[in-house]
Amino acid sequence: METKLVLLGTGTPNACPNASGPSSAVVVGNRAYLIDFGPGVVRQASKAYFNGIDALRPDLLCTAFCTHLHTDHTAGYSDLIFTPWVLERNTPLKVFGPKGLRHMTDHILEAYSTDIDFRIHGFEKANENGYKVDVTEIENEENPGIIYQDEYVSVEAFPVSHGTLTCYGYKFVTADRTIVISGDTAPLELVAQKASGCDILLHEVEYSAGISAREPKWQKYHREVHTLSTDLAWVAKKAQPKLLVTYHRIYHMNIQDNHINLAAEMARRDEAILDEIKTAGYEGYTVNGRDLDVF
Repeated sequence: METKLVLLGTGTPNACPNASGPSSAVVVGNRAYLIDFGPGVVRQASKAYFNGIDALRPDLLCTAFCTHLHTDHTAGYSDLIFTPWVLERNTPLKVFGPKGLRHMTDHILEAYSTDIDFRIHGFEKANENGYKVDVTEIENEENPGIIYQDEYVSVEAFPVSHGTLTCYGYKFVTADRTIVISGDTAPLELVAQKASGCDILLHEVEYSAGISAREPKWQKYHREVHTLSTDLAWVAKKAQPKLLVTYHRIYHMNIQDNHINLAAEMARRDEAILDEIKTAGYEGYTVNGRDLDVF
């Protein structure tokens, strides 16, 4: 069974019109394993399904991993819990992630308790299991190791550096591929180690030349919790993945100005990011991931 990486959303907290909230899927045969659930996750999965990725049919979405609890990575959580249930998912959703995920889950279920009650006991008579969530919080924050395994995949979590917020990267090992997903992080030796020789490294990135336009406080923040393209080159040189894919690209530009040609300026900065990575010394195969890309 061929393993694929499907990018459901490659965006950031910005309400970008052509990049949905961060979410990816490792697909092995008829199984899909989601990583993060940004805004629009289920509809993006539906688009991928209608593009031929059968495992991403919404009612089949039943296993997910959360890198961290920032809103851009979790604002689609209620969508992932309830929409597949409405579409007749009949098993609980399994979710793995940092401490605090259970608290978030409990409050989402409480917030939608009226809807849940009506769907089960009202006219619709929905099944009584598909909205439930089986949450596993990662206990060993410093060295979590293998947190999930089945007949298709082994999933290892590892800590990354995203300020004071607990955040994990994930390494997926299947019969034919190894895929590493960085989550939001500053550049780390550990990411390079986990991604060493992998088939795909999906890594966040920010436009190095653009950061100088930001206020000093934002420059400091972004240098400490995200990865400049020049630093990503350093990580990739150490890891030597067969394919480096960027996502969660931070352009350092005003996304909320409809007087500019946003698509053209983002395309320019996309090319500049690739040039920065290459100029910084990484010559490996690198692409900027876009929503619904399949690798």
